[in-house]
Amino acid sequence: MSEPRLSHIDSTGEANMVDVGDKAETVRVAVAAGFVRMRPETLALILEGDAKKGDVIGTARLAGIMAAKQTANLIPLCHPLMLTKVSVDIVPDAALPGLRVEAMAKLTGRTGVEMEALTAVSVACLTVYDMAKAADREMEIGGIRLVSKSGGRSGDYRRDGENR
Repeated sequence: MSEPRLSHIDSTGEANMVDVGDKAETVRVAVAAGFVRMRPETLALILEGDAKKGDVIGTARLAGIMAAKQTANLIPLCHPLMLTKVSVDIVPDAALPGLRVEAMAKLTGRTGVEMEALTAVSVACLTVYDMAKAADREMEIGGIRLVSKSGGRSGDYRRDGENR
């Protein structure tokens, strides 16, 4: 088995974009997750729809989808991708307390969609923070991680302990 290496670093140590031209096109799916922890009163405010800036969950969902589509513009060595599906689910969790965010990105192509799923979660969480910061500046964004991926040469991956 070969030693792990950084895929975006060439033999001279310089950053470069990976050549995916010789890879086979396969269906690739990635799921990422994260959360925004907040005071219970802030969560109630969001769920009641009384946040000063409007529908927090709907806006954050849309922001996450839009962000996934812009990943190559945000992360320097990401390939621009023709995504076929992006979904962002945001659910309240009173035990957190806060909102749990999960994003799925999908395409048929030569490179994975992990960064698109992670970007969707990150921007959705940031949007929740932006829209509710007037009520709670101590919100915490965390737990952003790849939950699973399928397709491609490296095969399938599922984080231990994740349901999906």
